[in-house]
Amino acid sequence: MLLQDRMSVYSLKGSKGPVFPLRSILVFFIALFGFYVCYFSFNQLTFENEEELNSEEEEQTKNICRKPAVPHEQRRYLHFPKPTTYDRGECACTPVRFFVIVSMQRSGSGWFETLLNSHPNVSSNGEIFSVRDRRENISTILGTLDKLYSMDWLTSAAKNECTAAFGLKWMLNQGLMEHHQDIVDYLNSKGAMVILLFRRNTLRRLISVLANNYDRRTKQLNGIHKSHVHSKEEAEILARFKPKMDVSTLIPSIRNAEHSMRTCLGHFRKTRHMILYYEDVIRDKNALSRVQEFLGVPVTKLSSQHVKIHTRPLPDLVENWEDVSEMLNGTKYTQFLDDADYVK
Repeated sequence: MLLQDRMSVYSLKGSKGPVFPLRSILVFFIALFGFYVCYFSFNQLTFENEEELNSEEEEQTKNICRKPAVPHEQRRYLHFPKPTTYDRGECACTPVRFFVIVSMQRSGSGWFETLLNSHPNVSSNGEIFSVRDRRENISTILGTLDKLYSMDWLTSAAKNECTAAFGLKWMLNQGLMEHHQDIVDYLNSKGAMVILLFRRNTLRRLISVLANNYDRRTKQLNGIHKSHVHSKEEAEILARFKPKMDVSTLIPSIRNAEHSMRTCLGHFRKTRHMILYYEDVIRDKNALSRVQEFLGVPVTKLSSQHVKIHTRPLPDLVENWEDVSEMLNGTKYTQFLDDADYVK
């Protein structure tokens, strides 16, 4: 009986055996949790310190960038875009001016834009609103402009890092006139500059429109339509076509073109703008210098690979020239029969 009682006592004491390992495991997990909390807190403090440091550096950079050596009244025209698709690097503090070339088809805007793009600090990105979806309504128009002026709009014209003037070419019939007030307000809010480029001799412009429409249908250059060419051979092929003009609609067509120009000038008179004519770019050697000064870029010699198509005298460009001449003679459009304002 005594032996049995002793065995029972040992059995009871032995039942307490697993308590020690459980306590050890519990202490281990508490210590592990404490270590995790300390590690997380340390990393959080480090991250916040780095974030504050980066924020301070960014603010310092911003303050440095926003004190360019330009008159105070012109600073509203300066921007420091931060593209997401590339890093502006050492040119991050190069201020950028936004611009838009407003024009009509066959007014020399394609040639003029290539001249601007020959400048190392200018990027003009073409007729981005020739795509209908981008001008479906004012929301899509402004959204497209936002994307463009963020400088994430990459084209062959993009200079990326060291661009100092960034813009586009916009035709009157690409949603510009329908939404002119909202567009003017947007451009003014961005401090964007407007170059209004037109052609004085609207008769020559009409001839160019007819010839271009013919080539769009017939594709004279090996089945390809080209609005602009880069060789004399191609220019000579396109210049062979001589359109026959409808004299009954000639004067109304000229009036409509002039009305569109006047209306546009009225809409954009409250923007920071300059008015430029195709004929002036051809004959005035200082015209391009004034444009560069307007855009705030260093003045340099500009060049273009475009070759002019219709360079012959007007009587050689139209099939029924005598009818055209007779219709315009004695009117206020008689001046268009003279090539004096075109010849350099």
